[in-house]
Amino acid sequence: MSATLLIIHHTPSPHCQEMFEAVLAGATDPEIEGVEVVRRPALTCSPSDALAADGYLIGSPVNLGYLSGAVKHAFDQLYYPCLDATRGRPFGVWLHGNEGTEGAVRALDGITAGLGWVRAADAVVVSGKPTKADLEACWNLGATVAASLME
Repeated sequence: MSATLLIIHHTPSPHCQEMFEAVLAGATDPEIEGVEVVRRPALTCSPSDALAADGYLIGSPVNLGYLSGAVKHAFDQLYYPCLDATRGRPFGVWLHGNEGTEGAVRALDGITAGLGWVRAADAVVVSGKPTKADLEACWNLGATVAASLME
């Protein structure tokens, strides 16, 4: 039986795409066995996607100091259906902004605390063009959350 890791992402820019690809590469590392990685753009993520997952990775640009509307929409759709059913599941987050990312971090902390999800790795928050170290942190984020689901 394999575990399922759901990646919910909104990647409208080249920087967000670079970070997403690094997270995905970490999550799908061949050394991580027994974990199926499912990717969903935030606007297409359904409550059934979230309910079927054993862990989560969430990626968002930070717009005007907050999560992207697409990622907020995903959480609006899945929050109540998942409220009791997904407590205790591990998650990780990556964010990209040009300035003022604190509001997005605060929002994600509040949403995931409400859901009862457990942070499996520190958030990766990048401003401006991602550096090699930023992309390594994204890779590590994906690998850490995926490895937390191995039996």
